[in-house]
Amino acid sequence: MSIFTLLSKKGPTGFSGADTAESVTKGLDLTGKTILLTGCNSGLGREALRVLTSRGARVIGLARTLEKAAEACRSAGNLAIPIACELSDPQGVRSAVAAVKALKVPLDAIMANAGIMALPKLKQAHGYELQFFTNHIGHFALIHGLLGLLTEKGRVVVMSSSAHRMAPKTGIEFGNLSGERGYGAWKHYGQSKLANLLFAKELNRRFAGSSKTAYAVHPGVIATNLGRNMNPAANLLFGLVGPVFLKTIPQGASTEVFAAVHPEAPHFAGRYLADNNPSTNSDLGDDAALAKRLWEASEEIVRKTGG
Repeated sequence: MSIFTLLSKKGPTGFSGADTAESVTKGLDLTGKTILLTGCNSGLGREALRVLTSRGARVIGLARTLEKAAEACRSAGNLAIPIACELSDPQGVRSAVAAVKALKVPLDAIMANAGIMALPKLKQAHGYELQFFTNHIGHFALIHGLLGLLTEKGRVVVMSSSAHRMAPKTGIEFGNLSGERGYGAWKHYGQSKLANLLFAKELNRRFAGSSKTAYAVHPGVIATNLGRNMNPAANLLFGLVGPVFLKTIPQGASTEVFAAVHPEAPHFAGRYLADNNPSTNSDLGDDAALAKRLWEASEEIVRKTGG
């Protein structure tokens, strides 16, 4: 069976992995909606920015620097608003939260799209392994600070990955969040993606009794600059197999856009989504006790680091 055949198999939503961000939003008028998007300046985030604004949504585009955010937002027209947010810097996250609040607009969706992947050597921020701190803690602090702006039916979409299955067997190594007691590029990337998944599921549980929803998304394997930190051999392999096995950027952006704006998405609230449909995550991803412990640990880390 070809990869195209696999991607084209439609699921319960009526969409498939072959759909794009444009096709899952076909016919939708997003005029009057406001969506916050991290990592708006490249790859999947830039495509999501383009498609969402083309459908009439106002997008608050966050990137590591104001210059990067502004350049991306200019390309999307006057419906995009740039804000700087360095996720590995608690002060930068606080400033971004303040800047968004100053706009005084309700948020219909928050899309936690940005991230870093497979750092070949251990790097840290504030004493914590950088992938965990950037991909999870940065987004945790940002979203936590903005929850009060969510509309009655607001959505939170958190980018996870099938790589969450590469996390340690214990799930989250609470005794080694610094990475100093053993580091592995893919193991720690997997841990950060498991943290994203657990966060989304726990957030959806905490939304119980409201019409707010949260989702964890696997975009598929896409050749974007997310892999800029991988070793040269891995990047070469991606380049060789990409045309055959990898999704395109428009296809990769589709599931997070579906979760953020499609009318059918709330039927799958709290689920792990892939190829624009509910999918199956690891057993650790369904561990509610682990998710609660991670939430509490994350709150403590944010407090300690001044987030």
